[in-house]
Amino acid sequence: MKIRQLYGRGGPVISFEFFPPATPAGEAALVRTIEALKPLGPGFVSVTRTGTKPREAPVELVVRIRALGIEAAAHVTCIEASREEIAAHCDLMVGRGIENVVAIRGDVPQDPAFRRPANGFRHAVDMIRFMREGGHGFCLVGGGHPEGHPECRDLELNIEHLREKVDAGVDVVITQLFYDNADYFAFVERARRVGIRVPLVPGIMPITNWPQIERITTLSGNQVPPRLHAALERVRNDEPAAVAVGVEWATRQCVELLRGGAPGVHFYTLNKSPATRAIFENLRREGLLGH
Repeated sequence: MKIRQLYGRGGPVISFEFFPPATPAGEAALVRTIEALKPLGPGFVSVTRTGTKPREAPVELVVRIRALGIEAAAHVTCIEASREEIAAHCDLMVGRGIENVVAIRGDVPQDPAFRRPANGFRHAVDMIRFMREGGHGFCLVGGGHPEGHPECRDLELNIEHLREKVDAGVDVVITQLFYDNADYFAFVERARRVGIRVPLVPGIMPITNWPQIERITTLSGNQVPPRLHAALERVRNDEPAAVAVGVEWATRQCVELLRGGAPGVHFYTLNKSPATRAIFENLRREGLLGH
């Protein structure tokens, strides 16, 4: 089923993101995570690509997940790819029965010798247009940045870039992580004001390890609200306590988001299930999800 069909059916869509593990032990742990989350009835999951894995890795993991009865989307990045490579990859996904694709530029490699392919794609919108014109019929999911893209903090210009991606063929938008809901609601307001009508799904990363999230937000430029920052600093060396703080904060975020009209929540799981499951159960108790 195409992801865009899941939205607007009368209830919030809960979805999860995973990444292909680097080791056999990691793969076994991920299978356990997926099995633990499957009873929650996710609308879909997405599989991102890490720098250590080949382009085909998300495709193979998506195939395995779909065999478990869960719809899944494969991430495709274009920063280092030629048009021929993306065209061949699209053919591979079609051949494996994949209908849903998360189409993003990807991070610029840190290698100073890196050069984009001459016939590649400078921005995600270029690949999105190329994939839509290829006629494969994918449901295309694009990225949104409530706090602005790390390379462009002009919020209005960010929305213009998003509108261009939607015009090029994006069906659903999933946002980058954020910890202040005001950023999401302002993002939605800006998007609707310029005529963007596709689902704008908030992306939530539950905090399970404060130093790890600290590194992620420092690199991405995402802000951690002072009250949350202070609470996490108090439990910096107590991981179970940090998880409890993260679950409580994310639960409050999700309650406000869903009551405020968000079409669902996309959880960046970091291949772990306990925090996401705890948040899910909290949302059930709030009456926001079915039993």
